[in-house]
Amino acid sequence: MAVLFGILALAFGTMPIYAVVARTRSDAHEIADRGGFVLGGFVRSWFYWFIWPIERVSLLLGLSPTAYNITGVLCGCTAGICFATGRVNLGGWFVLLGGAADVLDGRIARARGLANETGAFLDSTLDRFAEVGAFVGLAVMYMESASQLAVVVTALGGSLLVSYARARGESLGVVAKVGVMQRAERLLLVGFGGIFDPAVTAWQGWTPGTLLFWLLALVAAGTVATALYRTVWIAQRLD
Repeated sequence: MAVLFGILALAFGTMPIYAVVARTRSDAHEIADRGGFVLGGFVRSWFYWFIWPIERVSLLLGLSPTAYNITGVLCGCTAGICFATGRVNLGGWFVLLGGAADVLDGRIARARGLANETGAFLDSTLDRFAEVGAFVGLAVMYMESASQLAVVVTALGGSLLVSYARARGESLGVVAKVGVMQRAERLLLVGFGGIFDPAVTAWQGWTPGTLLFWLLALVAAGTVATALYRTVWIAQRLD
């Protein structure tokens, strides 16, 4: 685990380098309107820059976007297995890896000129498989407490409702990327929650899983609120 934390520290340590040498560079594979991101455009752009070597190697090897779609699902399901078996730290890492795979599939599709409706459908649908896989494991992890299990189920339901509201709105001609608890935010909260939970709970003398649980409660509240907001927002524009 020390190696993994070293990689994480190295990643964040590159932010000043990006700010100095690459922040103003153009990104031909970025989507013009991706919607808001709580941490801001700087962090998102830095992350694209940070994974660019992986993107470049993937293009040279001819890897398809679907390969990363499937990788994302496998990471989500593996994260669920880790959570269910008490390996919370490892589960968090797999959640973040699945998120990185989700980013790479779209960028590779656009770089290779393969972006189309089929790819967009597979991307969004397989993302839901990955989320369900991770949350099923979390449900097993917290199944001894009815209240904690209810929070996990609410977080899963809210996550699916956020995505459904957007998909249904787009099918009616309204694009809704509004709200603060979109997929990126959910991945970061669950991923970093899993990674840091063992260290923080041991330091504070809390029951293992406490930090991750409260972050899941934040996900539950945020996703339900975002889903409700999108529902009203879309309905107003349909009228």
